[in-house]
Amino acid sequence: MKISGGMLAAALLSISMPAMAADYPAPKQGDWIAKDFKFHTGEVMPELRLHYTTVGEPTGQPVLVLHGSGGSAASMLSPAFAGEMFGPGQPLDASKYYIIIPDGIGHGKSSKPSDGMKTSFPKYDYDDMVDAQYRLVTEGLGVKHLRLVIGNSMGGMHTWLWGEKYPKAMDALVPMACQPTEMAARNWMLRRIMLDTIRNDPDYNGGNYTSQPRMMKYAIVAYGIASIGGTLAYQSQAPTAAKADKIVDERLGTPVTADANDFIYQWEASHDYNASERLEGIEASLLLINSADDERNPPETGVTEAAMKRVKNARLYLIPGSTETRGHGTTGNAKFYTEQVRQLLQTAPQRTM
Repeated sequence: MKISGGMLAAALLSISMPAMAADYPAPKQGDWIAKDFKFHTGEVMPELRLHYTTVGEPTGQPVLVLHGSGGSAASMLSPAFAGEMFGPGQPLDASKYYIIIPDGIGHGKSSKPSDGMKTSFPKYDYDDMVDAQYRLVTEGLGVKHLRLVIGNSMGGMHTWLWGEKYPKAMDALVPMACQPTEMAARNWMLRRIMLDTIRNDPDYNGGNYTSQPRMMKYAIVAYGIASIGGTLAYQSQAPTAAKADKIVDERLGTPVTADANDFIYQWEASHDYNASERLEGIEASLLLINSADDERNPPETGVTEAAMKRVKNARLYLIPGSTETRGHGTTGNAKFYTEQVRQLLQTAPQRTM
């Protein structure tokens, strides 16, 4: 197996989730061009390609699903997520819902640096990514109102921004594995070190490399072990030095297929994220789903608890840590929260634009 940026979280989970047959309609893919897309830097791209995947028919209630850093729509179609959410009788039953999963700017098959522009590609941030998603949904797909926006990790942070930038555009919000507070502390420190490691590799050559930087895999593996996987799970999986070495050797031996410029852009886009300034403006019903052992968003700091008090009609579901959870990667497995999402959709009022 090869690791792409989008497979980082999955590849770092030593125990794979049980495989499940996809019991929902076949996903459909498409592309839409956003004309004259203006980035927060003021740069304008005449044609920004936005790739997307849909599950279900446009006659269903629209739901927007947002992936994490380095991911794509494909990473949200895993057995552990889609297999628990999109099938008959499941919370986002695709016979009732029209599920829209965009590839974010710089990700998947959407426009990205590796298409040819390299480091001359506009520097995007999360606000740009959310604005592009909004244009895709409203202009590209003609959807004026969403029943739900749900996102994981980076997609969770995007979900907070959706609620603030477009407060009347949805009935409900489910941000996961994230905080509505400034990107800071260990989360940003580790990201910064990972990105600097790649940039300072002589192979990187200012982004004009002829082969992917050799230090990239070490940077990715180090960040992953430090920030995803779960303390109890790691202790269970690697209780001896020999077993810990085996895990490290396996991960370092797995080829990285992510493009270095794409990867740097994807993770650096989080640097100015800060959803804490407009929390009072969120109107939709909101369910934040985090795990108690999330290394990137530790609940013991209290910052999320304080921020949640400023959001109308919001609650937090904190998944207890155990040997079954995977720290920041826990929310990739929907079995931990399917009932909470179902209850939200049963109780969230239907709103209109």
